[in-house]
Amino acid sequence: MPDPACPASVSTPTRCFLTGASSGIGEALARHYAATGATLGLAARRRPKLEALAADLPGSHACYPLDVADSGAMRAAAADFMAGGVPDIVIANAGISVGTLAHEADDMAALRRVFETNVAGMAQTFQPFIAAMKARGSGRLVGIASVAGIRGLPGAGAYSASKAATIAYLEALRVELRCSGIRVVTIAPGYIATPMTAVNRYPMPFLMPADEAARRFARAIERGSSYTVIPWQMGVVAKLMRLLPNPVFDRLFARAGRKPRGLDL
Repeated sequence: MPDPACPASVSTPTRCFLTGASSGIGEALARHYAATGATLGLAARRRPKLEALAADLPGSHACYPLDVADSGAMRAAAADFMAGGVPDIVIANAGISVGTLAHEADDMAALRRVFETNVAGMAQTFQPFIAAMKARGSGRLVGIASVAGIRGLPGAGAYSASKAATIAYLEALRVELRCSGIRVVTIAPGYIATPMTAVNRYPMPFLMPADEAARRFARAIERGSSYTVIPWQMGVVAKLMRLLPNPVFDRLFARAGRKPRGLDL
């Protein structure tokens, strides 16, 4: 829920910076906000897909082929985009997911890469914009977390831990920036139909199309919601997961489907 003690504008955004924009949720959000007339700063690692997306969108948008784990590249992109004006919304969407097992030495590099992208990359996405947003007295910092961060899922220790870290980081940032004019919005998606989930070899309850997810994300962003699970059914599941005693959770999830290991990151 928004903080009623610190009201903030919810006008239609005119400038939006978005990471992980070349596919999946990021692409769907880019299409949504471009359709409203917003000018976008699109950041992702894959230059050809990024430029193809920008060319297909209405309006004129800036492309930043970069890795969010590169703090210098993020600062340079932020400075370039802010030359045209401070963004109304910054969405830290870039994220990677891969199965990992604690006893596999080969998976330690994947674990580090997941944390560099999902956790450090989020912080490095926000940091260059915060001072300018505070000076203006308005803005939205939006972090895309996951219901996978609610409890540790077997075979996905790196991903679950990274998303738990993002949830905690966003909560700390929200309180840190309270009444600065900047709203920190945490969105925890369930299963969204994207290339990231396409590799999963297990049932995905309440799977939602990416374009519908983007519309719901945008509504939560406009409201300035502090924490939202989308779709709502997964919010119910998440609450139940929190309440399960450890022995019950352990039995139920011991045989849960597992993300493939060794994916290209």
